[in-house]
Amino acid sequence: MKTEHAIGAFLVILSAVVFSTAGIFTKAVETDGWGVIFWRGLSAAGFTVIYVALRRNLRKELGQIKGPAILAAALGAIATAAFLNAFKLTSVSNVTLIWASAPLVSGALGWILLREALRRRVAIGSVLAFVGVCIIVGGSSGHGSLRGDLLALVMVVFMSLMMLVYRRWPETPAALPAALSSLMLLPFAWLLTDPTTSAAGDIQILIAFGLIFALASVLMMEGFRRIPAAEAALLGALETPLAPIWAFLILSEIPLKTTIVGGSIVLVAALWSQLPDRDRSVKQDQDC
Repeated sequence: MKTEHAIGAFLVILSAVVFSTAGIFTKAVETDGWGVIFWRGLSAAGFTVIYVALRRNLRKELGQIKGPAILAAALGAIATAAFLNAFKLTSVSNVTLIWASAPLVSGALGWILLREALRRRVAIGSVLAFVGVCIIVGGSSGHGSLRGDLLALVMVVFMSLMMLVYRRWPETPAALPAALSSLMLLPFAWLLTDPTTSAAGDIQILIAFGLIFALASVLMMEGFRRIPAAEAALLGALETPLAPIWAFLILSEIPLKTTIVGGSIVLVAALWSQLPDRDRSVKQDQDC
């Protein structure tokens, strides 16, 4: 059980590192938000299906695509659409700092819908992460787009709900629902924009984005099923301090001092939450 928890935590952390580059890919192209969604989704779905065919029993996993898997895919599709469009309307820092509020949203939804208890360190870490978000929001007030910020908040809510699906039905497959969520968005993207007008260079970047996004999605889903929802969301918040660093190094987007301070608090809170509770360690020692 401890090994499963450690693997889950590692997978979520790794996915957070990969996801922290999403803003770079999205802002590096002239293609609009729905064009990004189309090409990224098409390539991500293709790479994911290839992964399942090579590493797993494709027919068996297709047989597991039932209600929970379809629900997870639908929630993931909405979250992805909001996430990628948000980058086009506000800063990388704003999107990622709003995502850092996911532990509180996920924790609240987990308690309400699943009656899932919170470890003391995770609960305290969530509060610290919220403090970090408040510091970043206060410093970046007036620098972002309200519409983009609201889309980022929509992403947080639907990602949190998707986490709960995997906690409630842990046998739900992770890879194919991720591909299905990308495919669900293709008709909407085709109706809302003309993907064929994207520059060839943009398409190449977005195909690479799809590959990386597919990898991160699989890692994230596999991690979600192994650890509590609020803990998974808190570890996923590691993306918050990393994304502004990528934005600075590659896009020359200079983060505010408050973004650095708040992001550091989120990072410390996420790592600290993984330490065992003191009272639990004492109890284990006594049992021995």
